[in-house]
Amino acid sequence: MSKKTSYLLGMLLTIIIGTLLYCYLCDDCHCNPSSEAEPETNIVAEPEVISATRNAFNISDANGDFNIKINDNFNFKTSNFSILEPLSADVTSGVSKLKDYLLANPLKTVDVTGYYRSDEINNSAFPNLGLARANTVKNYLVSQGISSRQINTRGQLNDDINPDDANTLFGPLQFGILTSKEGAKDDALEAACEAIRKAPLVLHFNTGQAQINLTAEQRQKIADISRCVDKLGVKVQVVGHTDNTGIAAKNMTLGQGRADFAKDYLVRNGILSSNIDATSKGQTEPIANNNTEEGRTENRRTVITIN
Repeated sequence: MSKKTSYLLGMLLTIIIGTLLYCYLCDDCHCNPSSEAEPETNIVAEPEVISATRNAFNISDANGDFNIKINDNFNFKTSNFSILEPLSADVTSGVSKLKDYLLANPLKTVDVTGYYRSDEINNSAFPNLGLARANTVKNYLVSQGISSRQINTRGQLNDDINPDDANTLFGPLQFGILTSKEGAKDDALEAACEAIRKAPLVLHFNTGQAQINLTAEQRQKIADISRCVDKLGVKVQVVGHTDNTGIAAKNMTLGQGRADFAKDYLVRNGILSSNIDATSKGQTEPIANNNTEEGRTENRRTVITIN
């Protein structure tokens, strides 16, 4: 073999060995099968599991010797203010103990705060579902012998309460006991009740209408009316009015139907039927000219006030 041939073979062998060593030692090279990048794996995050909130029926008096804590409570469906039945025996027993304590301590009052979530639909006549829930609990306490004058109600937004998979809210409430001063007057309540007397709630709706759509101001008036009834023992006066179209006797009946419809609406929203008087004035008390359609529309009204 000539020197030239040997030299070329040496160069070729060097290139081959160098290439093999390069591929073997280089992790990023395509010639090394083991260096191929691992395929990306898409990691799917597990959905967050949110546990249902379960508030205990917990009432204590910081200035007295009353303290109960029961794991059960008053429960509600989301976007609803009706108490789910049946109540547990522990809750009814706790309410009985609360009644006895309040009867023995007439200066004590129980505060009921109803919670509501921002994603709930308020289908009540009250400013928010929390207040509607508190009012429903108040009515239950009254039915068990507790005076409405010893119950305060309020509503509070609370997005930390979570329903279960069946849309049940377990105890969206908070309770507390306060001590009032003997002979103390609630000037704000007196002012609110007087404002209702001066500017009653006036509703206009069509005959046969199944629902009353209220403004925020009208909802607040209903909340104030409810408090006036509870705290001052006044009655709600619901009076139906008509225009002068048709026969006067039939208009008296039509006005009564409107008053009864408004009364039923208030009862469905937690004002006790025994506290509401519904009457009709028919066409006898117009507030606008019956010769125009606009005037007749104004006269077809239901007025809700307190005595």
